[in-house]
Amino acid sequence: MYQLDIKGFNQLFEQYFQRFVFFAHTYVKEKSVAEDYTIEAFTSFWENRENLSADTNPPAYILTIIKNKSISYLRHEQTIIDVNEKLTNHHNWKLNLQIATLEACDPEEIFSVEIQEIVACTLAELPEKTRCVFELSRNENLSHKEIAEKLGISTKAVEFHITKALKLLRMALKDYNPVILLMLIL
Repeated sequence: MYQLDIKGFNQLFEQYFQRFVFFAHTYVKEKSVAEDYTIEAFTSFWENRENLSADTNPPAYILTIIKNKSISYLRHEQTIIDVNEKLTNHHNWKLNLQIATLEACDPEEIFSVEIQEIVACTLAELPEKTRCVFELSRNENLSHKEIAEKLGISTKAVEFHITKALKLLRMALKDYNPVILLMLIL
């Protein structure tokens, strides 16, 4: 059991507080954090003094706590940096993909006769109601509700027919640039 009275503790505090703050600040780079860790370490030492062995070296014990808190702080900072880096990398990847697909977009290709024929053939092969719903949506720009009222069907049925038409168009145009698909289908 380690014995230390309040007077001895105050002397220890006065002798080492600024040194320990300086030590922690060297690593965490924030004075208030360094001070908090130092105060917490002294508090921990005081609260646990009766459980410590007689040969405990108080400054080393306190500095060990500060060291461990500083390591945790730095690991947390590293995690934040790693996450930010991953988010930045993902954003860069997404941006590069957008640039590449836009650069690959050829307006001539979008309106090529071949693609227009594929779309026309695919639409012609659709069941009559599906084709009608799709054309009302895309050619007349009617809402799902307006199409449902006009054809006397539910909005869920409208969604079903549009989804069915889009699926078949995607399959028919699968070998073409995705940008083309968006321009033609949406």
